[in-house]
Amino acid sequence: MRIPAVLLVLASTLPATAAETPWQEVAPGARVRLISADVLKPGGTSMVALEIDMPMTTNTYWRVPGETGIPTQFDFTGSAGVTGYEVLWPFPVLETQTGYVDFVYRGPTVLPVELKLDGAAADVKLQVTMGVCSDICVPVMATFALPLDFTAPDRAEGLRIAQALALTPMPWDDPRDPIASVGFDHDAGALAVRLGDPRVDPLSLIADTGAGGQLFGAPQKSPDGKIVLLPLLGGESGRDVEGKPVRLTFMTEMGPFSVERRIASAGSTATDD
Repeated sequence: MRIPAVLLVLASTLPATAAETPWQEVAPGARVRLISADVLKPGGTSMVALEIDMPMTTNTYWRVPGETGIPTQFDFTGSAGVTGYEVLWPFPVLETQTGYVDFVYRGPTVLPVELKLDGAAADVKLQVTMGVCSDICVPVMATFALPLDFTAPDRAEGLRIAQALALTPMPWDDPRDPIASVGFDHDAGALAVRLGDPRVDPLSLIADTGAGGQLFGAPQKSPDGKIVLLPLLGGESGRDVEGKPVRLTFMTEMGPFSVERRIASAGSTATDD
C-alpha cells in the first residue's frame, strides 16, 4: 500500500505567456501548467486544461481516485469573468498492482476544463490540489494565473486539448442500450451489470455513485459469462447501494462512453435470478 507522505509542495503563481503558464515543478520529475485554446465558443464557453508532464512510472488520479488515491480538486475562486466550470476527465487506467483498486493517469496527461464565461474576456485564477505518486504519494498544490485572449486562437494548445477530449467519455446516444440491467447481487457482494451491446468492453467497466459514495472494484465476468460483476469495496451494506444512482463508464471500439442508471436488486447471479 502506498502511504501518502505528509508533505505539501506549493508552487507559486507565475506570470503567463501566450495561451499557457510557465511550467511549475510539483514533485521530482513532475511538472504542471495551465493551457488555453483561446477560443470563445457560442454560448459563452471556452476550454482550458491542466497539462501534467510526468514519467510513466508516476501517476495522478481520476475524478474518483479509488481506494488509496488522492482526489484532484480545482478551485477557480478569484477568477474574473468565469461563472462556472466543468472538468472533463479522460478515461483512466484501472490500477490493481498494489492489491488496491485505484483509477489513475500515468505519464503525460491533459485534463480539459470547460469554463462558462459572462462576457468576451476572462482572467483565470486556478488553484489545483492533486496527488502525485511514484514510490510514495505526495499531495501537491499549484496556483495559476492566465488571462484569456480571444483575438487569436492558439492552435497548438487547442490540439492538445482536443486530443484529451477525444479520450473523455461521451453520453451514449445510440438507440441500442449498452446496459441491459444494473443490480446489486447480495450473494456475490457485487454490482451485477448485464450488457446490452457487444461493443462494450466488459473488463473496462467502472462504476461509481459519486463523491463520497460507494466504491466498486475491478470488473470480472460471472461464472456463466453473461454478467459483469464489480465487487463492492469497504464492507458497505448492499442496502445502502440499492436504489442509488450509479454512473457506468466504459470503453468501446468507438471510444469511451458513460451512462447513468439506478441500482436495483439483482438477486443471485449464481442462479441468474
